[in-house]
Amino acid sequence: MSARSSMGLPSTDDAEMTETSIHKIPRVVLSGLSGGSGKTVVTLALTEMLRRKGLVVAPFKKGPDYIDVAWHSLSAGRPSHNLDTFLMEPEDILWSLGARSQSADIALIEGNRGLYDGMDADGTHSTAELARLIDAPVILVVNCTKTTRTVAALVLGCKIMDPRLRIGGVILNQVANIRQESVIRTAVEAQAGVPVLGAMPRVKNLPFSERHLGLLPPEEHPRAQSALEKLFEAARENIDADAIWQLAASAPPLVSRATAASKSVCVANRAPRIGVFRDSAFTFYYPENLEALERSGARLVELSGLRDTVLPPLDALYIGGGFPETHAQELAGNEQLRASLRREVEDGLPIYAECGGLIYLAEAVEFRGHRYPMAGVFPVTFSVADKPQGHGYVIVDVDGKNPFFKEGATLRGHEFHYAGVTAYNPAEVKTVFSVRRGYGFDCGRDGLVYKNVLASFCHVHALGEKEWAEAVVGLAIRRACAVSTISAGKSNMAV
Repeated sequence: MSARSSMGLPSTDDAEMTETSIHKIPRVVLSGLSGGSGKTVVTLALTEMLRRKGLVVAPFKKGPDYIDVAWHSLSAGRPSHNLDTFLMEPEDILWSLGARSQSADIALIEGNRGLYDGMDADGTHSTAELARLIDAPVILVVNCTKTTRTVAALVLGCKIMDPRLRIGGVILNQVANIRQESVIRTAVEAQAGVPVLGAMPRVKNLPFSERHLGLLPPEEHPRAQSALEKLFEAARENIDADAIWQLAASAPPLVSRATAASKSVCVANRAPRIGVFRDSAFTFYYPENLEALERSGARLVELSGLRDTVLPPLDALYIGGGFPETHAQELAGNEQLRASLRREVEDGLPIYAECGGLIYLAEAVEFRGHRYPMAGVFPVTFSVADKPQGHGYVIVDVDGKNPFFKEGATLRGHEFHYAGVTAYNPAEVKTVFSVRRGYGFDCGRDGLVYKNVLASFCHVHALGEKEWAEAVVGLAIRRACAVSTISAGKSNMAV
């Protein structure tokens, strides 16, 4: 029996998606008043608490993010997924939430930035907009550093700003002492009329290191599990998990529609093979992107840019984002793999690369006073700056021929990179993206093309850009067919 059944709710473990599905999914959105309020820490602490109570937690993150979802996944023991109204259509968000939560007891959705912070003064694409779409109650995580009764005014403001939104509770964070907690709790509950569901104390020496893109990814954290353990210890006496469960269970049924069925594609009696760089240097992949490739018929082959010395037989290659700059010495030292990749590029291997993948395909990257050679596909040198060179949502128009997207298409995505161009000759580098919103490769241009390679700083999401996976797999199929034809010709000649 699942924990959901033991709490008197119907189990969805064996539920099947129909064209229109109705799910009873306990769910709650954890948001803040601003970035840096401690949403991720509280979300992880709550995930640890619920999981140790025997509940299956389905974690989600509002907005484009890879590092927070990696921590979610580690804590929950299952993949975390992104929900974003800019990158996806409403029906895709509802489907994803419904489908990913079917075998879970509760869905925890971590917001981004402040509750009402969006792309404009109307809060377009904000966490509040997402919470309304999925009809989920909101818990506000408030950083209480150097404040008391003012917290009640802030919570009250959030409550009355949009009456359509249900502010179901508050978790106080960074509380200094019992007196401060008591004053804030009394003020919030009396003046704002919102229950306080927890009060996280200041935790000394919390082992969550940060660097230029946020938290250190768990793949690189030397004590990731002990960090989660410390969070649990700090939270179990200070957060009312049972009250949060009851709040989440009060969410109304969710209505969603099923997506297209999976495809089965074989080439020469096998599925097309698509390589994916998966190691501590390349960790930024939406699970939905990898799932979409498999759903379109591909077989994924995981590779390491740090350890593998040669590319295996592949029909296409996908290099996502990550931290190639912090692994630059190791990547540069792997000369055999870099040479192998260049040979495959010249032979026409389709390659799609995003952000860190683009940096790896460059001539070199400069980081902390050192210059490191990369794969050398594009005659470009990048340098990693102290401030972001591109950060936020991106809209690009495809205005040149390339292997993956039709000319005239408009793509939505996001970028977050500290790397900028320091040396390149525009006459030697072809770009096919005109950046309407964002920065891109070089202030207005992005999408570098060479043979069957397309690389850019723009991350796309497969639920929003559904043609992407079909394009990658389609190129892989054509590549596989061409290789099979050549191999068959050689065999006939030998006979």
